[in-house]
Amino acid sequence: MFLTSGRPGAASRLALSLVSRVRVLLGARAVRPPRRSDVVDARRRFRAWRGGRPFWAGLFTLVAGLPIVYLPYVPLSLSGVPLALSTTAGAGALLTGTLLVVLGLSLWFRPQTRVFAGITALLLSLVSFPVANFGGLFLGLFAGLIGGSLALAWAAPEESVRVARRAPDGPGPSAGPAEVREPS
Repeated sequence: MFLTSGRPGAASRLALSLVSRVRVLLGARAVRPPRRSDVVDARRRFRAWRGGRPFWAGLFTLVAGLPIVYLPYVPLSLSGVPLALSTTAGAGALLTGTLLVVLGLSLWFRPQTRVFAGITALLLSLVSFPVANFGGLFLGLFAGLIGGSLALAWAAPEESVRVARRAPDGPGPSAGPAEVREPS
C-alpha cells in the first residue's frame, strides 16, 4: 500500500498496524499532520513573544559566548599545521563564555534584567579580549558588544507607548532653550 500499487505486502501491513497502534495510544488528533493555520498561529505567537523582549540582544549575546567557549578547547589546523589556541586562562574563557550564554538566555526569559545583562555583557565581551584568545577570534567580542548595546537600547513596549504619549505635552530633549509653551 505504501510502496506498491497492488495488494499490500507484509511490510505495508506491519506499517499500517504500527500506525494504527500509535493512533490508539496517542489519540487520532496527535498523529494528524500540521495544518497551515497551525503553522501561521505558531508563527504569530512567536512574533508576539519576540516583540515583548530584547530578542536580538539575547541572540547576539548568546552567540557571543559560543566561540569564546569553543575555540580554546578545539584543536585547529591551518594547512596541516596544528594551531593551538589553548591558553593558561582556559578556565577564564570557559567562565566568560558560559556567563555570556546565560546572560543571553536571561535577556530572553527575564527582560526586566536588560540593563544589568547589557552592562555585564559589554564588560564580559571586553574582558574576553585578553582572556579568551582575542575574544574568540573577535567573533565573540563583536557579537557581545552588539548584544550588550542592543540590550541597553531596548525599551519595553509599555515604556515606548508612555514616552510617545508624553512627548507632545512638554518640550523634549530636542527642544531648544528659547522655546517656551504658553498655557492655552
